[in-house]
Amino acid sequence: MGRRKIEIKKIEKKSSLQVTFSKRRIGLFRKASELSVLCGAEIAILVQSPANKIYSYGHPSVETLLDRYQTGGGGGAASSIIPYREDGRSKYDEAVKKLEIVKRSMKQESSSIISSRFWWDEPMEGMELYELEEYAEAMEALKDNVLRRVDEMEKQKSIAASASMVSRVCHEELQFFQESNHDCICVH
Repeated sequence: MGRRKIEIKKIEKKSSLQVTFSKRRIGLFRKASELSVLCGAEIAILVQSPANKIYSYGHPSVETLLDRYQTGGGGGAASSIIPYREDGRSKYDEAVKKLEIVKRSMKQESSSIISSRFWWDEPMEGMELYELEEYAEAMEALKDNVLRRVDEMEKQKSIAASASMVSRVCHEELQFFQESNHDCICVH
């Protein structure tokens, strides 16, 4: 199933509006950063939130670009962009490599942590209601299994104790019988 196009219209619900703004702002700044790194573009973005807070992103900086704009200074020749592009690209490549190393490290750590923990040790914060209900059912099943196993072990222990007692009594009777037969005088 493919993505469908979402109609662009003003969001009425205030909480949804703020969440959407935050996500879109982050996406906008990320795209601006990528454009700057990939193309060597100098970018300044100013955004005012629904709560009237001002957010900005700039490369090399918002102030530098606004000053240049206000003084009427041009963007410079294309050759002045190339060092930014090469420097930005190498920084980007380096950051991607570091990110991959950190991701690999975190994946290894999380898999070792997960493998050393039991499912009942997993944090319940963030679980949905249906997950908590399943968790409770699983805990009940675990409790029933533990109680059943305890009963089995107690029965086995009881049987073993009874068998041991029977064995001891039989052994004592056998000894008594053997001793009493030795004292017996047989007449032919």
